[in-house]
Amino acid sequence: MYLRCYDEVKGLTKDLVQIPSVVKTSGEAHCAKWIYNYYNELDYFKQNPEHLMLQQTLNDEIERYNTISMVRGTKGSSNRTIILMGHLDTVGVEDFGDMEENAFNSEELMKQLRNLNLGEDVNRDIDSGDYMFGRGALDMKAGVAGQMYIMKYFSQHPDLLDGNLIAIAEADEEDNSHGIISALKILKEWKELYDLEYIAAINADYSTPYHEEDENRYIYFGTIGKLLPSFYVTGKETHVGQAYGGLDPNLIVAELTRNIELNTDLCDESHGEVTIPPISLKQSDLKPGYTVQTALAAYSYYNYFTLTMSPKEVMDKMLDIATLSFDNIVNFTNNSYKTYCEKSGHTYTRLPWVTRVYSWEDFYNELATIHGDRYTVYIRNFALDLHEQNPSMDLREFSMKIIDESWKKWSDDKSPAIIIYFSSLYYASIEISGQDKQEVDLIQSVTKAIHFVQDYTDKPIVKKMFYPYISDSSFMAISDDREGLRALEGNMPAWGTKYNHPIEEIKAINVPVVNIGTYGKDGHKITERVHMKYSFENIPNITFKAIKNLLG
Repeated sequence: MYLRCYDEVKGLTKDLVQIPSVVKTSGEAHCAKWIYNYYNELDYFKQNPEHLMLQQTLNDEIERYNTISMVRGTKGSSNRTIILMGHLDTVGVEDFGDMEENAFNSEELMKQLRNLNLGEDVNRDIDSGDYMFGRGALDMKAGVAGQMYIMKYFSQHPDLLDGNLIAIAEADEEDNSHGIISALKILKEWKELYDLEYIAAINADYSTPYHEEDENRYIYFGTIGKLLPSFYVTGKETHVGQAYGGLDPNLIVAELTRNIELNTDLCDESHGEVTIPPISLKQSDLKPGYTVQTALAAYSYYNYFTLTMSPKEVMDKMLDIATLSFDNIVNFTNNSYKTYCEKSGHTYTRLPWVTRVYSWEDFYNELATIHGDRYTVYIRNFALDLHEQNPSMDLREFSMKIIDESWKKWSDDKSPAIIIYFSSLYYASIEISGQDKQEVDLIQSVTKAIHFVQDYTDKPIVKKMFYPYISDSSFMAISDDREGLRALEGNMPAWGTKYNHPIEEIKAINVPVVNIGTYGKDGHKITERVHMKYSFENIPNITFKAIKNLLG
């Protein structure tokens, strides 16, 4: 059976897009409540209100919600359960400029964009009538709408399910994943309450062409991972008139960036897939304003995608890169000083700089060894107070401030050094390779669904490993060993105060994931658009058939 769902999913998508649910705004709560009310009007949830909930996110600085629903099948007695997931928040709309008021109005936005003449591809897609434009249309309200349709369908036909279906419309995917992390608590509670056996998770996040000539549609098994290796760099300040009397931490950071950014030796590879190499997301010194003195400290951090690498492996690579970078700067400054002395007639003596590189774990342990509980209790209280006084402080800044405080107040050796740490949420990579029955069943069921739906589209639907963007799928399973997780915990200054990775909650779910999601172009851009036929009809049908194959 092929579902004729285009019009209904299109209508739901349009309604959802019109709700401005920008991350960290009240619109997230509004959107979650709208979805909740949609489900609440369905007969199934009127008869089973305990299977529908509006969950406020936990340990969050703003009020927002997830909508979580469950349909229990009546075909048999199986407790096998599939999790559908999709985020309801969007990125901001500041980039729309004068068009911001129409960022959530597809028809008006298309008219304005057409008048701007943004290029042949955009104009062609507007004129074709095949795309819906608007913030969130692609990323990923069309995906949420498709899952809402699926839940409605099975709520009307629970006799088709030998098992259960849970749908999570989660908040805050675009920032700190409070939504899915909070939802893990409900999944764990429902698992125990209803004796559920989770067997798979289906995300509906978006995909785009890999290049201009790429017309394939993609289904992804597993997901990419992400770490944010960060570097706190101390130098020795000096007056600009005595340039060789100090060591500029900005120079060291620049060398770190040169050796890390777009370094293909740092790419992770698996199953023929290769990650994008690391790239800089921030580098800054800590001077509060302008002076003619060089900075004492600086910091930087870099996006690092993973497929199979553990946090320990990434940390080891960063330690090597930092050592190389520091060595290079020691040699560079000495060579520069030697040349200057030759030109100016001064006597050259080697500069005193020596390479010093720590992981945060090693630096913390060194201070703990020297100062004992005086340091460990102090820095713990410092972190707790900092979080209490500034609950909305960015996690990356929070982490840096803990290291800065440790260095300034507790390090007896103030010679230049690099301290490496992790300062953002950990997005675990998930590899689906058919190593157990759950993975085999998911791969086979989705593959059959793709083959069925392929007859209803003229574009190839291609299977790939590892969803290539950061997503909440990373919270559905964990495969890191204890050593890898210890490296994560030990090297996160914010661990235990502002951040805890929900390891035990994830282990309680621990299912293979597949991304059966929307297709379109220009996610996060003003020309964001979703292909309607594929996203409103083909995708819900692939999802429907995969569910039937697993639970039919």
